[in-house]
Amino acid sequence: MAYDWHRALEQRWVSLTLLTFCAVVVGGLVLLVPPFLLQGTIAPLPGLRPYSALELEGRDIYIREGCNNCHSQQVRPLKSETDRYGHYSLAGEGTYDRPFLWGSRRTGPDLARVGGKYPDSWHWLHLMDPRNLEARSNMPSFAFLTRSALDTSLTQRKLAVLASLGHPYSDAEIANAAADAESHAQEIAASLRRDGIALDEVGARSEAIALIAYLQSLGRAVRTAGLAQGS
Repeated sequence: MAYDWHRALEQRWVSLTLLTFCAVVVGGLVLLVPPFLLQGTIAPLPGLRPYSALELEGRDIYIREGCNNCHSQQVRPLKSETDRYGHYSLAGEGTYDRPFLWGSRRTGPDLARVGGKYPDSWHWLHLMDPRNLEARSNMPSFAFLTRSALDTSLTQRKLAVLASLGHPYSDAEIANAAADAESHAQEIAASLRRDGIALDEVGARSEAIALIAYLQSLGRAVRTAGLAQGS
């Protein structure tokens, strides 16, 4: 029959194995070599800076709690997306994202442009109980983050490692990482208190504060470049 041409090859298992291996190698090279050659050719978006010490800690909490499993950070170049979220995502935005958090699933809304959309107090209340702000939300409460003190014992080391990978942290930023995180946290705590949020000492230095700092940083380069749009 016309479709039996492959039977002879299937009966020669050594030849079939070698040909399969070659096909996998060629396919792998096609997928891996072009991105490898493109490394360093995508310039950071104007105004993009690496995450501050507190934002970096907040990003690690965001990953630890699995937020990226339900929230993507990739606005597609479709009108329905840009009307809702703003300018579509650009390659130059992710220069300092290790790992990237583009995602592909949206149980919750995309967060690529959430920075500056809501005040710090909104994020605090949303972490406490999402249904107080959106009755239809199926997001679990992360109130425990408001009672968990932020550990900055490894913050300096994190910045140092990222600097070794090419992130433009200065020696002073690395040396003062923990102090800078504390200062940034106090700024957010002051913002929360101005909006009527009662904070104790733990709350003012909590993981929730760091997470808010990270969320407020998202989309900043697009705003700086004057490309922000949508809601």
